[in-house]
Amino acid sequence: MQTSDLLRRVRRLEIRSRHLVEDLFAGQAESVFKGRGMEFEEVRPYVPGDEVRDIDWNVTARLGHPYVKRFVEERELTVLLVLDVSRSMRFGTAGPEKRELAAELCAVLGFAALRNDDRVGLVLAAGRVEHFVPPARGRSHVLRLLRDVLDAEPRSSGTRLGEAARFVLRTAHRRSVVFWISDFEDAIEPRDWRVVARRHDLTALVTRDPRDEALPSVGWVELEDLESGARRLVNTGSRRARERYGVEARERRRRVEQALRRARIAMVEVRTDRSYLPVLMRYFSARRRGRTQV
Repeated sequence: MQTSDLLRRVRRLEIRSRHLVEDLFAGQAESVFKGRGMEFEEVRPYVPGDEVRDIDWNVTARLGHPYVKRFVEERELTVLLVLDVSRSMRFGTAGPEKRELAAELCAVLGFAALRNDDRVGLVLAAGRVEHFVPPARGRSHVLRLLRDVLDAEPRSSGTRLGEAARFVLRTAHRRSVVFWISDFEDAIEPRDWRVVARRHDLTALVTRDPRDEALPSVGWVELEDLESGARRLVNTGSRRARERYGVEARERRRRVEQALRRARIAMVEVRTDRSYLPVLMRYFSARRRGRTQV
């Protein structure tokens, strides 16, 4: 992409995202991430009314009485954006491509972090981790992240979510608010993701397109697997073919959702054919009430 074109796209994304962030905050003074960045402070004796999930079982077993971990809200949050840049994210039939939607989500979340003076970092991943920008503050830093997102072209094939999850574990040493933006077209290993979710405040933003699960009846068409490049002719006029396509797609979706639930990861679906702002507003409102599923 030409540098001048890239800078124009970054500028347009900044202008739009800043307006959307104001809508997202809806007049609130605190960060939309508030209440989820917590750091350990001490262990103290359990008292009735404490959360059972906060019990420190190692200390409890050692001392013979229940003790709970006490956490305090971090005054400085680190936001980490993990973006899937694999070829399947180039898909889009009813609005922007998934990767364009993902870029806008990165912009909104990045400027939301900037508004609260939080640090924000970036991981771009496909078949392997393609690019990493350590967390930092400031407008110029957020603009640099957006430039990298818009200019991303995967050098590796396929999608390997597990490799990216292990990279996050190796590089993010302090607890972070992690937003993982992907269509999750790769199998998820719950064990890796459970570890990430225990160490960090992890949210999966799952990008969907209407044609992910439903084919229109338009006769014979050539379908391409964007990850492998394989092509095949499909008769979309066949009801059986359309039903088989939908069943297989829904099964993939069910496996992803089940794996994320087993790993206790909050999941938010964002679609190319609908505005994502109401979805994000509901999600962050639920976070402030202590819920994470919307």
